[in-house]
Amino acid sequence: MANNFGDGLKDVFLAGVGAMAMTGEKAQELVSQLISKGEITVEQGKQINEELKQKASTTAKTIRYDALESAMAAMTPEQRQEFATKAAQFAASAKDEAAKADAQDASSANAGTCKTK
Repeated sequence: MANNFGDGLKDVFLAGVGAMAMTGEKAQELVSQLISKGEITVEQGKQINEELKQKASTTAKTIRYDALESAMAAMTPEQRQEFATKAAQFAASAKDEAAKADAQDASSANAGTCKTK
C-alpha cells in the first residue's frame, strides 16, 4: 500500500510540475508576441518572465509542501517513521555528494595553480 501511495503522490507532483511548465511556456510565448508587436519593451518582457519564474517557484514549493503534508497525514506512524528514516538517509547522502563535489572542485582549482620553478 505504501508503494501505491508513493506512486500516487509522485503522479500528483509530476502533473503539477507539467501544468506549471506548460503555463510557463505559454506565458513566454505571449510575452514574445507582445515584444514583437511592440506592445511591451524587451526589458519589460524580461521583467515579466522573471516574475513568472518567481511565482512558478513559489507555487511549486507550495504544491510540494501540501502534497507532502497530505501524504504524511495519511500515513501510519510506522510509515511516517520509515519515511523519516529514508529522508534522513537521503539528506546525508546528498550532503556527502556535495562535500565530494566541493573537494573535487578545490582539487581541480589547486591543480591549475601549481607553480613551477
